[in-house]
Amino acid sequence: MSDAPIRVVLADGQRLFRSGLGLIVDSQEDMTVVGEARDGGEALAVIDATRPDIVLMDMWMSPMNGLDAMKRLSAVVRRGSPSPGPRVVMLTDPEPGRRVLEAIRYGAGGFLLKDSAPEFVCEAVRTVHAGGAVLAARDITALLDASADPVRRVPPEYAMLTERERRVFAAVVRGASNAEIADELYLSTSTVKTHVGTILRRLGLRDRLQIVVYAYENGLSAEHRPRRRPPDGAVQPTARTERAG
Repeated sequence: MSDAPIRVVLADGQRLFRSGLGLIVDSQEDMTVVGEARDGGEALAVIDATRPDIVLMDMWMSPMNGLDAMKRLSAVVRRGSPSPGPRVVMLTDPEPGRRVLEAIRYGAGGFLLKDSAPEFVCEAVRTVHAGGAVLAARDITALLDASADPVRRVPPEYAMLTERERRVFAAVVRGASNAEIADELYLSTSTVKTHVGTILRRLGLRDRLQIVVYAYENGLSAEHRPRRRPPDGAVQPTARTERAG
């Protein structure tokens, strides 16, 4: 295992926010900021010059926003670039909507609300760098609630999943961790990881975030919608990250 720090580029139009994020990242022994950018176009140039491992990219920069920059990065990889490119974590506001779905579709390793706790941001960087996807239960709720579900049409590959695999699929869409799924279905965490891997392979998906997108696009999200937040005063679910498997 390499001892080299995780190389991070920060792309956000607000200098003060960038500075604060940089202080958080640089305070970690296993991370270092190697570049900053004020918009998507500048981010592409900085990424090309610094070859980072991770990019924390705001969706709403201008003149080029983060989603358009994500599309450009995806196109470079599809054209057979010798480098797979950095993993990207999109930074967004509390109402992400369809643009988050697009970002995931173009290869984003996840997304974070811009008011996320510093420790969650750092853990997200580590998780995405390790090949995982960033999941936060409240973010998924906002994502699925942002738009109406399309007409339900069960894809043939989803219909081929076993009953247990569908229950695991439903739990992933709700934002449950492997440990929570294991408790719910009386399985070991290793068995849950195996089921998640099988689901990804059978549905032709890359990671857990794409399972959420798949559920939305095929009208499956309504039946697997996360539980509503408990009333004020009740215990709130904690945000977490989960590796792809």
